[in-house]
Amino acid sequence: MVNTKRIIYAVTALAIVVGVSLGARYYIKLQNYNKIINGISIKEVNLAKVSDGTYKGSFDALMIEADTSVTVKNHKIVDIKLLHHKNERGKPAEVIPMRVVKAQSLKVDTVSGATNSSKVILMSIQKALEKGSIKS
Repeated sequence: MVNTKRIIYAVTALAIVVGVSLGARYYIKLQNYNKIINGISIKEVNLAKVSDGTYKGSFDALMIEADTSVTVKNHKIVDIKLLHHKNERGKPAEVIPMRVVKAQSLKVDTVSGATNSSKVILMSIQKALEKGSIKS
């Protein structure tokens, strides 16, 4: 009977240690995620300086990430493909590429309820366009 109690105490203690450890890891990851998201600043890319071509961009914010392919022709964005979008509840943000093509600008409204996913997708598109920018 004594050994059974010791085993139960040991298993309970181990479960508590594992739970606290996993909780701490998640908390740290969440803090880093929030830091990345809060640091996002979408900059307008001058399309007049972007050469024709297809460019890939990606952005990873730990809990959300996006990979895009942006096609530019005659200094206009003609297509954006969302190649990969890891998200929590941000699936509605997948309309962002269409909005960017329509506006010919990265200055589009984010999707309510999917703001962070919207920002990550926009950063991925920005990085793709920057790859095609002619350096002065």
